[in-house]
Amino acid sequence: MKHTYGLIGHPLGHSFSKAFFTEKFQTEGIEAEYLNFDLPDIVAFATVIQHYPSLRGLNVTLPYKQQIMPFMDELSEEARSIGAVNVIKVTHDGNRTRLKGYNSDVIGFINSIRPLLRPHHQKALVLGTGGASRAIVYGLHRLGLETCYVSRSPREGMISYSDIDHHVIDQYPVIVNCSPCGMYPHVEECPLLPYESFGPNNVLYDLVYNPLETLFLRKGKAQGATVKNGLEMLHLQALASWDFWNSND
Repeated sequence: MKHTYGLIGHPLGHSFSKAFFTEKFQTEGIEAEYLNFDLPDIVAFATVIQHYPSLRGLNVTLPYKQQIMPFMDELSEEARSIGAVNVIKVTHDGNRTRLKGYNSDVIGFINSIRPLLRPHHQKALVLGTGGASRAIVYGLHRLGLETCYVSRSPREGMISYSDIDHHVIDQYPVIVNCSPCGMYPHVEECPLLPYESFGPNNVLYDLVYNPLETLFLRKGKAQGATVKNGLEMLHLQALASWDFWNSND
């Protein structure tokens, strides 16, 4: 039987996942299909599981990364700690369907940023406090870095953009943008930072990949900082999804 994989979210426009896996299946001669499941309500998730007995795996995107969790029979350590699921492994045992939730953001991010890090990169600023930032903080801690959240509306344990000066940049040489600031079509926007304080000791990482070089990265690069966008992370996340779906756990 041809296996089915897919993406759930709403709304679903152009899907990186569908294009990636369709090409992978064709190139590697894998008998499988990848479908987009645009669900206006998470309640419809149960219908997808019922109507597709050939389903073996799903990716999860906005706005359901948290809402999908109660449907899971089991969660990976990362998914439980982060509080978000973006990969589901579907297994069938007779009439029983079992769902295990994973988070591939961590693996994608760690493997993407690790080659850029040097011994002096001990602390990182994380711009934004949304769902993606939790996975990034988890990954940075796995890599041994201390982190500090930056928010436009800071709460306890966070700082605001106006708090960031040369001293803070010196103390936190790694800066990861987890906000949508600078994403197409708002390509002339960037986080409010003292860019003149950046230099060769800094790493600027942007989860945004459209455009490939955001104004945040461009301004950091002009000061000699090492910069990278989120495109490789996206590819690595997709490969991690495939590994999860085909794991023996």
